[in-house]
Amino acid sequence: MPTRILPAVGDADAVRSITTLLSQLPDAEPVAPVVDSTQLVDTLARLAAESVDELPEVVVVHERIGPVPALELIREVALRFPAVGVILVTSDPGPGLFQAAMDHGARGLVALPLSYEELASRVQAVAQWSVGVRRHLGSGGDVFTGAGGTVVTVSGAKGGVGATLTAIQLALAAQASGRATALVDMDLQAGDVASFLDVQFRRSVVDLAAITDISPRVLADAVFRHDSGLALLLAPGEGERGEEVTDRAARQIVTALRSRYEVVVVDCGAQLGGAGAAAVEMADKALLVTTPDVVAVRGAKRAVRMWDRLQIRKAEETTVVVNRHTRGTEIQPPLIRKITGTLVADTAVPAHFKELQGAVDAGRLHELDGRSTVKQALWTLAGELGLVKAAEGDHRKGGGRFRGDRGSVSFRRRKDGGG
Repeated sequence: MPTRILPAVGDADAVRSITTLLSQLPDAEPVAPVVDSTQLVDTLARLAAESVDELPEVVVVHERIGPVPALELIREVALRFPAVGVILVTSDPGPGLFQAAMDHGARGLVALPLSYEELASRVQAVAQWSVGVRRHLGSGGDVFTGAGGTVVTVSGAKGGVGATLTAIQLALAAQASGRATALVDMDLQAGDVASFLDVQFRRSVVDLAAITDISPRVLADAVFRHDSGLALLLAPGEGERGEEVTDRAARQIVTALRSRYEVVVVDCGAQLGGAGAAAVEMADKALLVTTPDVVAVRGAKRAVRMWDRLQIRKAEETTVVVNRHTRGTEIQPPLIRKITGTLVADTAVPAHFKELQGAVDAGRLHELDGRSTVKQALWTLAGELGLVKAAEGDHRKGGGRFRGDRGSVSFRRRKDGGG
């Protein structure tokens, strides 16, 4: 059986040399190379969704792959796709890097310039290891092999536009529909998730920042199980400690949560730091919340441009959510779409703060009345984004109904699957 090898190489010259050499290996079947970390993870996720057997046995990662650093990318692949063996190609094959690569989950390391004999030996060994792991999985071993849960980030175009409200209600909608859901407060200096949900907590996201291998038990110790069923990973009570959560730590935390929960909603706030940027970059869906006024829309445009300059997220991969929408305002969703160059959610959230005020002041946002038009809009948005699971017996195409704590909320997804 031929060994399928997927090269992940961003440099054009390196692509040619690596693919040429891989094609010369015995029983090798190199597939089309991917040029960055996002494309690699997306490709593996698509194949894993079909079957473990569809995954390549070997992935070859070049040291200059981006935008996620090579070692962090190797860790993510190892955690999400344990049946895939990863080989790191590097110009610095010293003992320090070798140990770091092994610690991050690599199965081998090959030095540049490439040697046919060394590459053939490593590929053969890693392929045999991969086949053994798949044989174990096929015998019923309890090993996580899927593409992982859906990660949604919610950012604000500026402070006060309703990003935290949106994140909380999306998470509650997903949880109420029967999906295991985690809500992460990555607004590290000014996070309000705990205040909105009336939570007194001891542990926070900072407790995971210094841990290099986040096991299920360690993760369970750090999250707070809310009365609504949500798993909460909260921002630190002391805002200055937010600096301890680096972009590397954020990637590890999001990856660990993705492997344990069906839906992970991350509140990134309005100020972009390294941790929030890493979360937005990794997200399956990145939401940017704005209100239909000039200052907020300018803030949304500024954020989109900054994400693009920093290679965090392209405008066409971002979905703007319009909050406090009224029909009478001059700035409507089509204009916001034109200004920002992004997608705009079909569901706009109406401007009815009076419905929210009691729940917000009491810190009981999870008890918001099901008759609230704001809640209904946000739970409809959750359906549009594909975060909720339809109740049994509802066979309507593209739609569903589920019952929350108070009242029922209906939703109908767009035919194209939402933003």
